Amino acid sequence: MRIGYLAFIFLIIFILPAYPFWVWSPKTGRWVNPKAEIKANPKQQFDYARGLYEAKHYPEAKQQFQRLIKAFPKSLQAAESQYYLGRIEEEQGNLYEAYLAYQKVIDKYPFSERIQEIIDREYKIAEDFMSGKKRKVFGVNLPVENPALEIFAKIIENSPYGPKAAAAQYKLGLLLKSLARYYEAEEAFNKVITNYPESEWVEAAKFQLASCRASLSRTPDYDQATTKEAKEMFEEFLKVHPDAVLAKEAEKNIAYLKEKEAESNYKIAQFYEKQKQYLSAKIYYSQIIDDYPDSLWAVKAFERLQILEKERK
Repeated sequence: MRIGYLAFIFLIIFILPAYPFWVWSPKTGRWVNPKAEIKANPKQQFDYARGLYEAKHYPEAKQQFQRLIKAFPKSLQAAESQYYLGRIEEEQGNLYEAYLAYQKVIDKYPFSERIQEIIDREYKIAEDFMSGKKRKVFGVNLPVENPALEIFAKIIENSPYGPKAAAAQYKLGLLLKSLARYYEAEEAFNKVITNYPESEWVEAAKFQLASCRASLSRTPDYDQATTKEAKEMFEEFLKVHPDAVLAKEAEKNIAYLKEKEAESNYKIAQFYEKQKQYLSAKIYYSQIIDDYPDSLWAVKAFERLQILEKERK
């Protein structure tokens, strides 16, 4: 027993001085590390954690904020601590983790005065992902295509008629369009027009709706009706917004779609010609000349009509 006791004293004398932060607590009857102990109340714990954050000791600050949330989950400081967990992730460039941390404030602490600021921060993070900004990878599974899809949708859910809702709805549509998910993009743009009729994004949403239709007309399974719809939508846009920034782009799209319609009619005329249904072929060739006189296909249609007239004589 005496040998064991001496060994214990030896450890205290020679080992503990290497770890001066360990002290004896008469209250608990054990050695404790003051840095690892939770403070007496949430305010003291929060002030300690925020001090670490302001000193940019992020790992330690994160640990202390997490301890506060665990020890005092219903305190006002718990909401603030969750907010600062998001700030730490954002400061370190972990954008998706920052979004997840911020969203927890909205989900768990809806009384927080930080809600609008958090939505603004989420919106900025979504824009960063939308522009292609990469995050550090620490084992968090990201959405398959683009995290901005999830974040913009969550912003709208968080505050359907808040300051960022219309912009988030519009940019959600842009993202879906960029992923060639045209029908979903149309739905998103329609919501901009329906849900936010006074928004500055309505004009652009109308243009993008027409652009989605035009994109669908370029897919292998398009039909003439899709091209016609897209052209009419662009024409309506120009009629209502003749001086819009996107007006010239709309004019270019109309010209392209007219050319596409002319090409489609030319192919139909050729089909009838191959079937020796010359009268039907002539009708389509003539229609191209009448409806699309400035088209390249009008020239070709005129040439085919001339040949048909000679062959039928």
